Amino acid sequence: MQKHIIAAVLVKINRKMRKILNNCISGFCGPKTRGVEVDFRMNWNQIRTDLALEAKELWEQDPSHTTELRGVLARETKQKGVIVNTVQILDEEGEQQLGKPVGTYVTLDLVDYGKKERDSLRWAAQVLARQLRSLLPLKKGQSVLVAGLGNEAVTPDAIGPKVVRQLVVTRHLVERMPTLFGAYRPVSAIAPNVLGLTGLESAEVVGGVVDRTGPDCMIVVDALAASDLRRVCRTVQLADTGITPGSGVQNGRAAFNQDRFGIPVIAVGVPTVAHVPTVARLYDETLDQDGVDKLTGGQSMVITPQDMDAQVERLSKLVAWGINLALQESMDLEDIAFFVE
Repeated sequence: MQKHIIAAVLVKINRKMRKILNNCISGFCGPKTRGVEVDFRMNWNQIRTDLALEAKELWEQDPSHTTELRGVLARETKQKGVIVNTVQILDEEGEQQLGKPVGTYVTLDLVDYGKKERDSLRWAAQVLARQLRSLLPLKKGQSVLVAGLGNEAVTPDAIGPKVVRQLVVTRHLVERMPTLFGAYRPVSAIAPNVLGLTGLESAEVVGGVVDRTGPDCMIVVDALAASDLRRVCRTVQLADTGITPGSGVQNGRAAFNQDRFGIPVIAVGVPTVAHVPTVARLYDETLDQDGVDKLTGGQSMVITPQDMDAQVERLSKLVAWGINLALQESMDLEDIAFFVE
């Protein structure tokens, strides 16, 4: 179905362009998508990815780089069947080479997470919680605000708001009934929606909440973009650097980070799209801007899975479970289900 939708939009592209796109989509929709080797005769700025792991991989594949990648440390582990890649950008040199701020980026590879559905979701949520907890600079009793960014009416951008609806929010309970709920961490949540619907920047809305309620830390959930089709809806990235909302759909807004809000900001991002120009260039390194324009009709276009609705529902549950487990260490998934389902 995904092939037919995109083909219907691009009815006027020439045969070569159609072949490139079909190859990209076939690789995405097929059961065994393979990675691609990149020829960096293309401009670095033509490749769009929000994942630090992909930025590192792309840098290492660039034949013009004859020295080792400096200012960056990377390691890979496996936990409960989930591959965990950690990329640490240590200094300005690493920042310049990867185009990402100094900080720690943890990527969870969830390619197999749907095979045993609920059990694998539970395991992945536990891994996500453990990794998130390691990034959170929290002491017992300190409060957290979770901001779910995005537009719930646009499926690839709906991760943030859907996560917020599945969180265990406790700030009001801890404040009003401390005898019963004093052992829980105060957690509040907000889904500020998007500028086009509210006339307000998400950062303005959340900034007002931060000023009023004074959380000790913030977790921001948003959609991202990947360059490797295998990682679309199969990856979660955690970062202690904050995030720029809307970056996944080429609509970057005011950044969410410690500089803006004065508190640590941990980002949880899920790549839900891949940009057509990026994917096309990775499959055909000879493609220039004119070729991309013919391919897309001059429009900004992205690729998503054909079952996007179901993917977003599963991923939002996974992320919400992971955040709940990370923030309320005394709870298990049964306790969480009692609060939110």
